[in-house]
Amino acid sequence: MYKALPVAAAFAVCALAAVPTRAATLATKGTGWKLTTQLGVTGLSPGRQYTITFATSAMKTRYTPYLTAAVAQAKAAGLKLAIGGVEPVNPATCGPVGHIQFTELYRPLGRPGFSQGMPCPNPPKGVGTGGIVAIDSEYWDGTWPMPAYKLRNTLVHEPLHALGLDHPNLDLNKDGKTADYECAANPSGETPIMCSPNGGYRTATGMGRLTGFDLNGLKALLANARAQGIK
Repeated sequence: MYKALPVAAAFAVCALAAVPTRAATLATKGTGWKLTTQLGVTGLSPGRQYTITFATSAMKTRYTPYLTAAVAQAKAAGLKLAIGGVEPVNPATCGPVGHIQFTELYRPLGRPGFSQGMPCPNPPKGVGTGGIVAIDSEYWDGTWPMPAYKLRNTLVHEPLHALGLDHPNLDLNKDGKTADYECAANPSGETPIMCSPNGGYRTATGMGRLTGFDLNGLKALLANARAQGIK
């Protein structure tokens, strides 16, 4: 049996319930990182499994070695990210929740040598639900050769877009323009792998790995979700 509250106590409870909750403060950019706020993505769920999948078994075989190191770094940073299997991919629509889908297209941005990664836009509460990665097929047919470090960094750059990271380029020289390659750099001179049109490590042991800037961006996405009470 429920006991009735005294009237005064009841009003006190109502008054407390009526106090507006303070909106969570979300970090959307920092040194060397920026979130894809223009597409409504500000967070990644710490408890959601995110899985990279591929349009064909040949693509899974091709891309897995390029992604393995960065995926391990993301997992160590707290993101539940894994390399998965093969499933149908339609670049015009998002796949299952949590899936980062890889496919190949000829010049997906209409420009030679450019690939595209994009998160599913405007997810509930800004928490990423997956995305699409379309790699330019010219990388593999010999028509767009590039140094190994640029290739490896590009193949990691695009799925980071699908997770919710944007280009962190800035007007560092104060000339009124945000230019290509104009990004924060660490003491060794490396820019974020998310720098446009490309950045990241150039050494044989470093290329394809996330820089500290990129890891901070992923951590911000996770922290923003936690700040909203999302697990």
